Amino acid sequence: MSAVPTGKVKWYDVEKGFGFLSQDEGEDVYVRSSALPDGVEALKPGQRVEFGMAAGRRGPQALSLKLLETPNLREERGDRGGRGERGDRRGGRNDGPITRKEPDELHGLIEDMITLLETKVQPDLRRGKYPDRKTAQRIAEVVRGVARELDH
Repeated sequence: MSAVPTGKVKWYDVEKGFGFLSQDEGEDVYVRSSALPDGVEALKPGQRVEFGMAAGRRGPQALSLKLLETPNLREERGDRGGRGERGDRRGGRNDGPITRKEPDELHGLIEDMITLLETKVQPDLRRGKYPDRKTAQRIAEVVRGVARELDH
């Protein structure tokens, strides 16, 4: 077992500035844009990474990230132009990440949302109270992100 955790990018939303990493050994890790190396603005699903990690109130969180693989020449949804090898999906716009996530990526996003709801919201509701404000805001952000993807 490595002293420094490694894994792959599960998904990363440039617009929101966060995503999740799948550890080689262990649970998924939340990653913010502030943990990305200098000059890196996006992560590609499946990209291998190494990261420092801390246990946060909401689970593991990446503190710093090192790319073990550089993205291939094929630009995907994380690029700022929104144009992949299949071209722009919205008729020529190139003012940001504008393509839909692939179904397998959306599936992972929905799995993460369900896990968050099951572990962070349902226990409080069962005890007759709402989740704390910070947790509720985080959950609402994830739910809105899923809704936006489904609404395309």
